[in-house]
Amino acid sequence: MKSSEIPKFGPLSGIKVLSVGLSVAGPLVGAMMADFGADVIFAESPKVKDQFRTTDTLSFLNKERRNQRCIVLDVVSPEGKEVFLKLIKEADVFVENSKAGSWDKRGLGDDFLLEINPKLVICHVTGYGMTGDPEYLKRGSYDAIGQAFSGFMNVNGDPEPGLPAPGPAYMGDYVTGILAAWSVLAAYINAQKTGKGESIDCAQFEALMMIQAGWHMDWIEYGIERKRGGSKNPTFAGCEPFKCKDGLVYVFLLSTPSLKGGLPLLGLEFGSEEYPVEKYAVWRGTPAGDKLIEKLTEFCAARTVMQAEKELNAAGVVCSAIMTYDMMKTHPHYVARGTITEWDGFEGKKVKGPAITPRLKNSPGKVWRAAPHYGEDNEDVLAELGYSAEEIKELYAKNIIKKDMTC
Repeated sequence: MKSSEIPKFGPLSGIKVLSVGLSVAGPLVGAMMADFGADVIFAESPKVKDQFRTTDTLSFLNKERRNQRCIVLDVVSPEGKEVFLKLIKEADVFVENSKAGSWDKRGLGDDFLLEINPKLVICHVTGYGMTGDPEYLKRGSYDAIGQAFSGFMNVNGDPEPGLPAPGPAYMGDYVTGILAAWSVLAAYINAQKTGKGESIDCAQFEALMMIQAGWHMDWIEYGIERKRGGSKNPTFAGCEPFKCKDGLVYVFLLSTPSLKGGLPLLGLEFGSEEYPVEKYAVWRGTPAGDKLIEKLTEFCAARTVMQAEKELNAAGVVCSAIMTYDMMKTHPHYVARGTITEWDGFEGKKVKGPAITPRLKNSPGKVWRAAPHYGEDNEDVLAELGYSAEEIKELYAKNIIKKDMTC
């Protein structure tokens, strides 16, 4: 696909992004920008295909590689490096997720790239960062490793003596990618104002430290250690899941208005000695807390999820059904907002998945293209860089570029 064929939409229309990498966190930056109109070229290696081309399902490929163009390029070779530098000259943003120092070893360090394109925004997404202890800089990292090193895993999972657990669904990768995308846009705005590019160092473990509220500081400043609570809030009673007749509801009985409405619903007296008016919560491990949990358990067990959710919310108690993927398909709020949407999938058929989020009223994002095949856009991208058909053919012959339209 030619750049001229990319529809004009969204707030990032006209921005050119070169994304080089594998897995989740780094490429997510380009994926998010593509959903809002950027022209994103996803460059894969001729030696190692994107891992999500070979998984048992193509769901991740359909969701996180859509709206992009794909080339397969051997950046290490002299001819491939020449192509890469032409792409860099045209790009506004370059995102990569190799170990620290990898691009310097190729002679493609930040200073060199910024000489070629002074306004370029370079974003390095790594596990441990671009600077620091040399022993850590050369280590590999994945989502769960970042969660472990950041301390996030230590406060997530079952209470002791249970074990820590990683958050699911590449949570650490997504947090890192979102923060990296935010920093890219901040740097891009500055580059447009000043004419000066930027080099961004986004370390996954530090991104995961950012989402732990003030818990690090609680320990450093006050000596308060936050511990794993599992599915239950370790401090407050009534902030946990409860079983209903047909599923689960998560209740968060926290705040004076919630207690004022919720306690009478459960047969407990708001304003009594056990549940005084001035309290905003009921503490776990106290007689009042134990009684509250007992009453909530009985209340929910006698009702369906929808009944419990409706009655509790009507009383001012914040709660929600713990949604399963199956429930989402027909839930009235999901349907009313179009939270699940449909687009053309990689396999040549329609697929359904999460709609683009967040929603912009005046310049919304959209899905306009299925995830591309391996090297699908080689010819169009290279032609835009000035390569002739004969030169492109020669690059194929030397395995500088590759294509596989079966994956």
